Amino acid sequence: MTPEILILAAGASSRMRGADKLLEPVAGQPLITHLARQALATGCPVTVALPPGGGAREAALHGLAVTRLRVPRPEEGMAESLKAGLTSLPPKAPVLLLLGDMPEITAADLSLVLDAHAAAPDRIHRGAGADGTPGHPVLFPAWARAELADLAGDQGAKAVLARHAAQVMLVPLPGDHATTDLDTPEDWARWRAARGG
Repeated sequence: MTPEILILAAGASSRMRGADKLLEPVAGQPLITHLARQALATGCPVTVALPPGGGAREAALHGLAVTRLRVPRPEEGMAESLKAGLTSLPPKAPVLLLLGDMPEITAADLSLVLDAHAAAPDRIHRGAGADGTPGHPVLFPAWARAELADLAGDQGAKAVLARHAAQVMLVPLPGDHATTDLDTPEDWARWRAARGG
């Protein structure tokens, strides 16, 4: 069955001191737009989990063929976005989870993870840095979805990954693509400086 891509973009950007990291410009467009375009380029169905009001994040997705999903209580943690997203997707579909704050992820990176899944569909496939550091995105086969749906709070999928460590296959992505997530204005400033602006 074709994997579904779920972009988790309902968080509050609480460490950005009033700014919204998902609206920071990347490649000339808001980060959330950039990530949605990368996901769509794989040919997989794409769902974006958004805050209840939608707001500027939803506006940034205008014209893109993604499913917009409003998460009722995102303040309760990432697990709420996961559960809302999983409930909205075909029940037997594998799910590729993509965090909304990863500016270096490309369509080619996503395709590498999807290709790994196609070769070993019963395993969990996790993007990793070129040095082997585990990161994101993570593609879960259908058998893992019930455990993801049982999560609570802000732990994300870490508990499921730990429980099934023997089933996890790392997929090396170029450079730091899989491990670069930017949470503060200082993170963004350093990242831009390292890229020459």
